[in-house]
Amino acid sequence: MNTIELKQSFHHLIDSIDNENLLINFYDLIKKRSSAKEGQLWNNLTDQEQKELLLSWEESKNPENLIDHEEMKIKHKKWL
Repeated sequence: MNTIELKQSFHHLIDSIDNENLLINFYDLIKKRSSAKEGQLWNNLTDQEQKELLLSWEESKNPENLIDHEEMKIKHKKWL
């Protein structure tokens, strides 16, 4: 999907949403993301948080550490 198609799809998605709260959330998210500078989130993390995130990344490469998507959906159903 190229940029033009992606923008068109995004516009169609937005046009199909009637829930004002959801639209506000999308707007806030996109606004924050479009104004964020590259690496800003990483730089806002403490050294300990950065280390934990890197460790999590390494641990996620081992399939034995992963949880099946369906299992996670069942486990967290009340928040979905």
